[in-house]
Amino acid sequence: MRPILVVGIILAALATTSCSATNDDLSQQYRSGSSANYISGDGAITVLAPESRSEPVVFGGLTDQGDTFDSAAYQGQVLVVNFWYAGCPPCRLEAEDLEALHQEFLDQGVVFIGVNIMDQAPTALAFADQFGVTYPSILDVSDGSTRLAFAGQVAPNAVPTTLVVDASGRVSGRISGLLTDPGVLASMISDVVAESAN
Repeated sequence: MRPILVVGIILAALATTSCSATNDDLSQQYRSGSSANYISGDGAITVLAPESRSEPVVFGGLTDQGDTFDSAAYQGQVLVVNFWYAGCPPCRLEAEDLEALHQEFLDQGVVFIGVNIMDQAPTALAFADQFGVTYPSILDVSDGSTRLAFAGQVAPNAVPTTLVVDASGRVSGRISGLLTDPGVLASMISDVVAESAN
């Protein structure tokens, strides 16, 4: 089976400004490209067949909830890893969809973990409270070690980026940019969960 690769140009940039506009305002800014020096990925989707995946990735760090996350503790489970920060307009737009998927796959043992690339815990927690996000986020601000762990074949080169990691710890898929269709991510997760069951 050959990998399905639907890849576009991926723009990498990290904005340094925050935004306190409403979701409608953020949506308009994002679509018009005028969101305060912000550049996101183009929404490209990458799906890799099992034989095309790279080596397992081990990552972790201190979370916004004060705990330590270690991916090695979740060996055998599917992980969904979302790279974000509070001032990122599309991160705000997709937060509720990601939480809904987290709840949908909770009883299947799928673990959602955020990776906040810019904020300290109070800002990350305020974001989680505002958008109803219940899963934790690694604070990857000081050394970027989580981002570095995923460097290579399907690196998180834009913000937001969402990765699906299979039960062996290998990246099986990536959505670079705003999650515009939660059904796409749901299918990516379901496919990898089904692999684990076989």
